[in-house]
Amino acid sequence: MSTATASKIATPAWKLWTGRVLSALPVLMMLFSASLKLSHAPMFLAKWGTFGYSDSAATPIGLLEVVCALIYAVPKTRVLGAILVTGYLGGAIATHVRVGDVFVAPLLLGIFVWVGLFLRDERLGALLPLVKDA
Repeated sequence: MSTATASKIATPAWKLWTGRVLSALPVLMMLFSASLKLSHAPMFLAKWGTFGYSDSAATPIGLLEVVCALIYAVPKTRVLGAILVTGYLGGAIATHVRVGDVFVAPLLLGIFVWVGLFLRDERLGALLPLVKDA
């Protein structure tokens, strides 16, 4: 099936709305996380220091987080955004692993990014089929 054909297939409403909700969760969580980084709140900076990053690194990392989340949120750039968010969350997972912290939250957000995109966009299903035709 070509991508032109796959784009003409109507996505069922339940898949579309489940995908939208799953896609919105990482965006909202990343924007919240970025707001903490950009605010330089003392409680946040105390936890931030345990990851081994300087206080001055919070601003550029927070800005990067906002940019990745917004690129993912824009429909025309959602695939590029998913790739960027995956890279960002991979760094977050690596940071948590390095300090011996639980890394479930960034892992789940990364899963939500791709499952949400997969459910919203039939073209991705055609590109990455879960079951191949016999």
